[in-house]
Amino acid sequence: MKTLNQKNQQIEKPSLEYYLNLQYPVTLYPDPEGGYVAQIKDLPGCLTQGETLEETMANLNEARELWIETAHEAGDCIPLPSTNDSYSGKLLLRMPKSLHRRLAEASEREGVSLNQYIVSLLSAISR
Repeated sequence: MKTLNQKNQQIEKPSLEYYLNLQYPVTLYPDPEGGYVAQIKDLPGCLTQGETLEETMANLNEARELWIETAHEAGDCIPLPSTNDSYSGKLLLRMPKSLHRRLAEASEREGVSLNQYIVSLLSAISR
């Protein structure tokens, strides 16, 4: 699809595939009633939930694809992912004590620090 710029010249709009391949930051947090909630703040209204981290991330990936496909078909503006310029790589995370215990025990079994273990879990589900 082509759009007109300010000089009335046609410019190429990025393809649907281009937008589907972008990596958007994800916000993930435990739901007080159980399970998890995840959202992509760059795509307004793109959020979901699930019982497990894996289910939640699978649901979010589907929601992201549907959000982008719908916006692209309608000719709406699709925001680009926010940049990492304001992110330090440090995060303070509050979680239920039971989850903290399970993660600590699992990291001990794997022989890695709790931080390394959590980063490896997040890396695996954010692909």
